Amino acid sequence: MTASLGHADRAAPFRSYTAGLLLPGARKSVEPMAARVEPGRVQAAHQSLHHFVAKADWSDDALLAAVRTHVLPIIEQRGPIRGWIIDDTGIPKKGTHSVGVARQYCGQLGKQDNCQVAVTLSLAADHASLPVAHRLYLPQPWADDLARRAKAGVPDDVAFQTKPQIALAQIRAAIEAGVPTATVLTDAGYGVDTAFRDGITQLGLAYVVGIQTSTSLWPPGAEPLPPKPWSGRGRPASLIRRDPEHTPVPAKALAMSLPKRAWRRVTWREGSNTTLAGRFAAVRVRPANRDYNRPTPRPEEWLLVEWPKGEPEPTKYWLSTLSPTTTRRAMVDQAKLRWRIERDYQDLKQELGLGHYEGRGWRGFHHHATLCIATYGFLIAERGAFPPSDGFWPPSLKAPALPDDYRPRGAPDPA
Repeated sequence: MTASLGHADRAAPFRSYTAGLLLPGARKSVEPMAARVEPGRVQAAHQSLHHFVAKADWSDDALLAAVRTHVLPIIEQRGPIRGWIIDDTGIPKKGTHSVGVARQYCGQLGKQDNCQVAVTLSLAADHASLPVAHRLYLPQPWADDLARRAKAGVPDDVAFQTKPQIALAQIRAAIEAGVPTATVLTDAGYGVDTAFRDGITQLGLAYVVGIQTSTSLWPPGAEPLPPKPWSGRGRPASLIRRDPEHTPVPAKALAMSLPKRAWRRVTWREGSNTTLAGRFAAVRVRPANRDYNRPTPRPEEWLLVEWPKGEPEPTKYWLSTLSPTTTRRAMVDQAKLRWRIERDYQDLKQELGLGHYEGRGWRGFHHHATLCIATYGFLIAERGAFPPSDGFWPPSLKAPALPDDYRPRGAPDPA
């Protein structure tokens, strides 16, 4: 992987930084890692690692490509890539100066709070997954603030993009790089965006995406009315239409109206304690969002709905462009593959310190994330050398002892 960094003198700090991410410790920011990696020369190591992550002009894309080239063949030895998982992850932050920080939804906290949010693309097989793209979401107030952009080092060509737009760009780049294609999987935060779904289809990929209960759909066998017949005057009408007696319905209402025979129990995988199973219905529908601006109805897709036993109503909804011949079990298996992204985030944050970077700049934020992903890829590759086992992760590593006189910056003088 070091060959992708551009200069030979970056190899040593690269190895030190990734070693620091691997070693145990409560914080994986630069100074604590420098103290663990080189306890005899903490200040010099701190300067070297800080320059490498915050200042050095190496390419995140080049290193991520090297990680992908090294790790994907190892993952594919045990099974094909089955899903491209789009998601975003929040990193809680205080203050207003860290690049991209704003009050927005933070998944880690489960609520609106001050945080940074990054959009990611992961490639998932049944047994492992690897993030291959990681990009900070820059809220519009940040994107429009020239002074804050300049101070944080945001590149001039970075304009405001929504999260689905960032995700589509990541998907497009992965296709151009020749990454093995698979079904795109997202939660409802992306699945409700019609332009995002259309973009995936235009790129030639199928999807299984979460949607909200309020998403409007044409029920099985129904579709919009044809354009009005031409009256003989003016231009002929070209847009499909609705009327008060002929309208789409919310996904929840459609699901609740399905007969009992539409629901079947489906098992999708073995969990840590029990077999994971639930009740699902799958019907062919047409998405209806703003279709009155179209000359033809949208193509049919699958609506997949989960209604756990004991719940008063269905809890999860998906739209999918998988083949009309796809079995219900195969569709459920595909939709549920999204659990792998939660494992990625858990390991990247809890084991490798993805959210621990303390710098404020654009370059440092992305360099730190790329180095975390490189370290994660290394561990996936190491794990691939062992027979399948639940006991390999996390690695049991020991940090070297700190010198007796070591004190972090800002600590009070013992005297």
